[in-house]
Amino acid sequence: MTDEDPKEILKLLQSDDPSTVKKLFYQYYPFLCQNVYRIVKDRAIAEDLAQDTFFKFWNKRNELKIEISIKAYLRKMAVNEALYYLRKNKKFQKEEVTVLEYVANDDNVEEQILHQELEEKIAEAIALLPPRCQEVFKLSRFEDLTYKQIAARLEISVKTVENQMGKALKVLKGALKHYLQLFLLFFSTFL
Repeated sequence: MTDEDPKEILKLLQSDDPSTVKKLFYQYYPFLCQNVYRIVKDRAIAEDLAQDTFFKFWNKRNELKIEISIKAYLRKMAVNEALYYLRKNKKFQKEEVTVLEYVANDDNVEEQILHQELEEKIAEAIALLPPRCQEVFKLSRFEDLTYKQIAARLEISVKTVENQMGKALKVLKGALKHYLQLFLLFFSTFL
């Protein structure tokens, strides 16, 4: 199972097909454990929180609205679980958890507006890329494929993938320079 069609995956989940969440679990559990571990710094706790994430994901299956990526949605859920764990168990100073929560919180209106504007500018910048360069960039950044996997899928060399990514990042950096500065300025006021 891949993360290519989240709507199809949601249909399967909402039809109460437990094998779908089981497949997602086997596919993304190690990824979620790694992400949670970076926050809680305890392997056993990270594993428990990753499992809790899948449990909650299954329980919320009829309410889910995921347009782009199941993987990104699960990661966000897992990070929120880790932040809740830290807050509940007072593993960090209150100020540190508040900053982490702020960065991860979808309810902040200013952040949502800035994030939406940045996403639009990123989409516009990606549209400036040549077709092959766009394809390589999207496979790398949106599907989390390695350069080797991209090369195999597109039947090109790894070196070509590296060159295309270099070109893409250079174009995007130039096109988004102003917005990235605003984004960094916005967050630096809260950190």
